[in-house]
Amino acid sequence: MIKGSVTGLRAVERDDLPQLLEWRNQPLYRRFFREDRELNSFQQERWFEETVVGGSSTRMFSIVELDGGRLIGACGLCYINWRDRNADLSLYIGIGGLYIDDTYAPDAARTLLHFGFEEMGLHRIWAEIYSVDTAKEKLFKSLGMTLDGRHRETRWTAGHWVDSLFFSVLADEYRICGDV
Repeated sequence: MIKGSVTGLRAVERDDLPQLLEWRNQPLYRRFFREDRELNSFQQERWFEETVVGGSSTRMFSIVELDGGRLIGACGLCYINWRDRNADLSLYIGIGGLYIDDTYAPDAARTLLHFGFEEMGLHRIWAEIYSVDTAKEKLFKSLGMTLDGRHRETRWTAGHWVDSLFFSVLADEYRICGDV
């Protein structure tokens, strides 16, 4: 387990899948995910086998409370490009409908960034979010991530077009912020 201050990141277990699927299928969350359709248990199982168990371009984790080990969310580094040493950060807190809160999400994100930069030797960690995802935008800015750019009207959601926002942080910038 990779430990933060209040969260731990551990391997996703098959027993986690029903809870992760329930959280992932919540309409509030789905509108923030690239894959926004509702998934069934077969699709969740296939994701687990292909991406979590067999994938070399993704490192997914279950987020747990350090005190007691309760499953509270999921995160990972996706689309890992080993040649150019970069990856896409993915994260949500499922417990209690929090999605992105002020305690668990920042701690899990910092822990994941530390893992990506210090353990995996990544140079750049980035994320694409939609402009309606103001909670994640605030989180990324608080982590010292830079808004690299905006792709206009890339996603149709809730009856209107929204933009894609691209954030990133470089290893040296992250270390300068004093988070490592």
